Formats: sequence, structure tokens, C-alpha cells
Amino acid sequence: MKFLIFYSLFLLSMPAQSQSEKTKADFKSLSWLEGKWTRINITKPGRTAFETWSKTSEYELTGTGIILQGTDTVFAEKLNIIIKGDEIHYVAEVPENPNPVHFTLTKISGSQFVCENPSHDFPKKIAYQLEGNTLHAQTSGDGKVLEFIFEKSR
Repeated sequence: MKFLIFYSLFLLSMPAQSQSEKTKADFKSLSWLEGKWTRINITKPGRTAFETWSKTSEYELTGTGIILQGTDTVFAEKLNIIIKGDEIHYVAEVPENPNPVHFTLTKISGSQFVCENPSHDFPKKIAYQLEGNTLHAQTSGDGKVLEFIFEKSR
């Protein structure tokens, strides 16, 4: 009887361990995001934009997004991709929001991922996809879509 109880508890713990290992493997597969990316689809003259990602620990990527007008910073955001429990979160800290906004990873494959937060005003979805040396980032929600295209800086 004791063996049956122990075996049942062991089997119940297996999915959690498997999920945790899958979460860690998924996180490690995001390493292609590391580096400095220069935005190439800026529409306002005199502006430049960058997104930079670096690995700050085994399970944390830290990013910054910056828009410059000449040498003046006109927008800055702090970004993180972290493991929280058995989920991967994309966390954005922007001036418009008093607190960091968490988006939960909902899809990952190869060199693309999608994170969502349906309760946030905008965006509700953030998607990244690497195609060669070009990074496509898209924010969307409530019928609105913003497209950001970057090239890897040398």
C-alpha cells in the first residue's frame, strides 16, 4: 500500500518536472535574440531606434528599447524575458504604465515567439520572428498592429 501511494505521488510530480524542463529549454532557445538591433523602418526623419538584448543570468534576458531624435532620447523602455514559475514572461517597463506589464509566452518555435496579456489595454500581443539577419517585432491588440523591423548591428 505504501508503495502504491509513493508511486502515485511520484507520477503526479512528473508532469510538473517535465513542464519545468520544457520551460527551461524553451527559454534557452531564445538566445538568438541577444545582441544589438537597429530599427530600419523608422518613419520620422532624424530618428534612430535600437533594441538591445543580453543574457543577465541563466534564465533572464534583459533588454532596452531606445528611440533617439538626433542625440536626444525621446523614448526608452526596459524589457526582460524571465521564467516565473513554469511560465516564460516578457516584461515591459514603459513610461506610460506605473508598473511593469507581464506578457505570458503562448507560442514558441525555432526563431519566433509570441507573448500575450489579454487584460492589458495595448498591446495585448507581442510577437518576435527572426528571418536571416532581420528581426520582426509586432505589437497588436483590438485591431491595431504596429510593426518594428530591425537588423542586427555589427
